[in-house]
Amino acid sequence: MPNRRGKKKEYQINRYVKEIKSTDVWSVFKIIADFVQGFDELGELGPSVTIFGSARLDEKHPYYQQAMKLSDMLAQKGFNIITGGGPGIMEAANRGAYEHEEIESIGLNIELPKEQQPNPYITKGRSFDYFFSRKVMLVKYSMSYVIFPGGFGTLDEMFEALTLIQTRKVWGVRLFVVGSDFYAPLLHFIEDKLLAEGMIDPEDIHLITVSDDLDFIVHEIEESLVAQMSSLEKEGLDDTQYYKVLSSYFDNRSTCGGRDS
Repeated sequence: MPNRRGKKKEYQINRYVKEIKSTDVWSVFKIIADFVQGFDELGELGPSVTIFGSARLDEKHPYYQQAMKLSDMLAQKGFNIITGGGPGIMEAANRGAYEHEEIESIGLNIELPKEQQPNPYITKGRSFDYFFSRKVMLVKYSMSYVIFPGGFGTLDEMFEALTLIQTRKVWGVRLFVVGSDFYAPLLHFIEDKLLAEGMIDPEDIHLITVSDDLDFIVHEIEESLVAQMSSLEKEGLDDTQYYKVLSSYFDNRSTCGGRDS
């Protein structure tokens, strides 16, 4: 209904803009709460893999089916699965892990105007007010990231993860890209433009492992865990809580990638 100035009344106000403009101090407390609760709930998960991808794909889509199969394979191997908690690829990944009783299927949700509703295949969930605190939790407690096809949000998360790996803000983490045809133009751009013009170093190209072979990805993730454990031991960090959390993977397993339990 028009108001006196002839403009339609706006029934929804962007609460984040309102907070930034008028309640900065309270926003800080909400940001801190996002982090504290995330650290508290995820700090002792054990080895976990985060899977990213589009919220817009239904269960009939081949990428949905691939994501569900990959998470099922990883869960069978003992890895927890972390996603953004919404529909599409996120739902598929949570769904693949959901039936494995000893595995956590984690959804880190965020409220959005459309698309982002929590999926029903989550065993441990958390809702975030801010994208940046949610992104920290999506990457902080994972030892590998898997990127399926997606839109702006997925690309944002992919390049955020690559930047953290490149700058060694996260250590020993592998990044896998599923959907070689989908991502081929982007990967060509990275090589033909970013690398050719000196925006990245040649070794940065190898931070991305592109593969549609799910067995290969699972094997590489297992090998990555073994490598991370060995490096921690060499650095004398085998008495840390982080090492002990990773060690939980080997409970009730005779071998993993050639490592004795």
